[in-house]
Amino acid sequence: MSTSASATRIQAVVVKEFRHLRRDPRMLAIVLLMPVVQLLLFAYAVSFDVRHVPTLVLDQDRTAASRSYVSSYVGGELFDLVGHVSSANDVDAALERGDARVAVVVPAGFAAALARGEAAPVTVLVDGSETNTARIASTYATALNARYGGRLAVDWAERQGVDTQGVDTQANGALEPRVRVWYNPDLRSTVFLVPGLLVVVMLVVTVQQTAVTLVRERDLGTAEQMQVSALRGGELMLGKLLPWTLLALLDAAVITLIGVTVFDVPLRGDIPLLALACTIFVFAALALGLLVSAVAPSLEVANQVAMLLAFLPGFLLSGFAFPLDAIPRVLQWVSYAFPGRYMVEITRGVFLKGAGVAELWLPLAQMTAYAVVLVTLAVVASSRRRA
Repeated sequence: MSTSASATRIQAVVVKEFRHLRRDPRMLAIVLLMPVVQLLLFAYAVSFDVRHVPTLVLDQDRTAASRSYVSSYVGGELFDLVGHVSSANDVDAALERGDARVAVVVPAGFAAALARGEAAPVTVLVDGSETNTARIASTYATALNARYGGRLAVDWAERQGVDTQGVDTQANGALEPRVRVWYNPDLRSTVFLVPGLLVVVMLVVTVQQTAVTLVRERDLGTAEQMQVSALRGGELMLGKLLPWTLLALLDAAVITLIGVTVFDVPLRGDIPLLALACTIFVFAALALGLLVSAVAPSLEVANQVAMLLAFLPGFLLSGFAFPLDAIPRVLQWVSYAFPGRYMVEITRGVFLKGAGVAELWLPLAQMTAYAVVLVTLAVVASSRRRA
């Protein structure tokens, strides 16, 4: 009888929450449409792919050899030749204005040095104000020069009468690397980012919306009515969680569908496992929001704290944008206090690697324990507030 009465009270809270959402279509639109808009904005705007780097050339040698060297930068997707300049001052001015991010300087005497079999120095200037682009451009330029230099060495040896066709590089102990990239062969940052965006967007929306629910109840005066009712703290929390859980899972399904169809993100793993993980994660995120709502003195404070707990940790302490092993050890320990850390590992494992329970049981168990602890804390905080 008590179980039936408890279920009835929980159902009443769930119905009340849905009625509240139905009376406020703007809130419903925010909950259902904002995650999709955020996903599209972030997926298109946030990218670690480096392509079409504007590149400037200062050819002071002006020979066939220098033109051949400069042409080695053309043809790929990384360097875009935007023009030639006639002096070093023009190179400095172009880099300062941002007209170019890379400048290739071929000094006079380049061809003559090659003809004598000597090293021909060249200079590649890289704008380091944007670190990711600078690192990739400099690494690519170094590899390109090494490859071009090797080809020149072979050409010079052949001109000296050395038969390079009969040289067995393997017999001489040379390495022949064959690098294969798994899970994301094209190295597209979208494939890396979208599974993490699923987590970040859901975290921000769920925490932000639920953080204001109990505060709004107090502002509207309905909190006092619930205090004198037969509702218990756990029943109130569960009744608050269930409607938002359903809406958040609907958001997760839509985001997953967009990721797979629009951005060509592979979904190699088990969909039921992903659904289970999303359910546990949503409960953890909603409990975090309700905990904020239970202790926040005002709606403004609830909004600010919710954003602080959801947005920044979601981006910086979840592994979404930066590997967790690359951040300071103290912050690695702090990241365990936020559910995004566990869920990003799960989503990338399911989406990209086809991982199952055998591989993901640890973050799944950690996130489950996190959800239980957060729901319990939210119930305790709400009960003390009511008392």
